[in-house]
Formats: sequence, structure tokens, C-alpha cells
Amino acid sequence: MAITRWDPFREMTTLQNRLNSIFQDFNRGNAENEPVATAAFVPPVDIYEDGQKIVLKLEVPGMKQEDLDIQLENNTLIVRGERKFEKEEKEENFHRIERRYGSFYRAFTIPNTVNPDSVKADYDAGVLSIKLEKRAEAKPKQIKVQVGSTSKQIEGAGKPAESAKTAA
Repeated sequence: MAITRWDPFREMTTLQNRLNSIFQDFNRGNAENEPVATAAFVPPVDIYEDGQKIVLKLEVPGMKQEDLDIQLENNTLIVRGERKFEKEEKEENFHRIERRYGSFYRAFTIPNTVNPDSVKADYDAGVLSIKLEKRAEAKPKQIKVQVGSTSKQIEGAGKPAESAKTAA
């Protein structure tokens, strides 16, 4: 009997490969009925935040404004849309179709610090920008520090202690 070295990651890799094959088989069964929608259309998104607002930028080139739907309900921002496959009247033999078509759905959990009444959306050059303004109490506040009044109190507190030492 040969001694083999046990590698715990080999078993994890085997498990991962089995799960990948299960999901690939599942996706293959659905894609056979829809030749154009072989891969789901999911627009990439960038999310960043500053002291005043949260901004989401979604790449949705080639879409019309009326094909986009944005809703905010129960601290969830929902963005839906559909990019339609436009067939031209003349028959063309496509060699490759790499652009993604179909409908998409993206949902984002929004923190309680966002003011739901001040949501704004802009669409320019294929980029959908959604700006979520923060509530006034969530915005950073500037606190001024007064130097002069605190230093006088410290000096005044120290003088009686010095006079008590000299009297003794």
C-alpha cells in the first residue's frame, strides 16, 4: 500500500468543480430555448459615497430613457430595464453577437441615512447616474474649537494652588 500525502484543498477543489458542473448544466438547459439571451444582461455598477450623497453609476449604453425604471421602496433601490435586440429590415449574416440584450434587474440596499425625497437620476452617454442625498442629520458637521476661553480657565485654576504653596 502506497502512502499518499493528504491535501485538504484537493477535496475543496473537487467539490467546487462538481458545483460548477451542476450550475453549468442548469444554465445550459435554459439557454437552449433563447438563442439571443445566452448570457444574462447585467450592467456593471460603480458606487461611491462622500459626505453629502451616495452615487451609483450603471453602464447601460444603447438604451433609451423610457426603457429604464428606477424605484426606491423600503430602503431598497431597484433599477430595471431592457435592451432590445433590434432587427434590421435587410437580412444580415451575423458572424458574432457579443453585446448583451434582454431585461435586467438590480437591487441595492440603501442605508437609513438617505433622504428618499431627494433621489435624482441622470442619463448621459450610456451611463445612468443615480444620486441619493443624505439626510441633514447624517451629513458631517463642522465643530469649531475655541482656544482662548479654555486656556484662561486653566491659568486661573493654577494660580490659587501656587499661592497656597508659597504661604506654607
